[in-house]
Amino acid sequence: MFTMISGFQNYSEQAIQAARYIGQGFLVTLDHMNRLPMTIQYPYEKLIPSERFRGRIHFEFDKCIACEVCVRVCPINLPVVDWELRKDVKRKQLKSYSIDFGVCIFCGNCVEYCPTNCLSMTEEYELSIYDRHDLNYDQIALGRLPISVIEDFTSKAISNLSYLSKGNTEGHSNSRNVTNFLG
Repeated sequence: MFTMISGFQNYSEQAIQAARYIGQGFLVTLDHMNRLPMTIQYPYEKLIPSERFRGRIHFEFDKCIACEVCVRVCPINLPVVDWELRKDVKRKQLKSYSIDFGVCIFCGNCVEYCPTNCLSMTEEYELSIYDRHDLNYDQIALGRLPISVIEDFTSKAISNLSYLSKGNTEGHSNSRNVTNFLG
């Protein structure tokens, strides 16, 4: 008789625990039903990257002193710096500079440790290309400034961060700002 009562008690405890789990899952479902959708129509709408976004690297040829600090701090020794020693002025003269973005891990060490600030991160993230050899950017391609997401007339710029929790959106607007240049 005692085993039957303890079995019934164990069964009722398990049933209550199962009901709690179902209730917790239902609360999560209700919480997600009150949220706005996070999907944007990508080619036509683009999210504005954050201020410290690490996109394509911008290079200013005139500021570079060919010190090769960027090569030494890069985890994969990626930047290729070609220079020659000018004996008349006793300084290095930069001949060429290139980065292969097919291999780059966008860690930002080269930008952070550059003593002359000739490297900077842009907000450009659309580096898709059909031939991986085209991702090897020389100093001319690296010097090209990208079009800002806000200034791009082919798409809407959206700074909607309402899908993040309240703690992650400090300093950002909760309203949906849409810039439409298409008309």
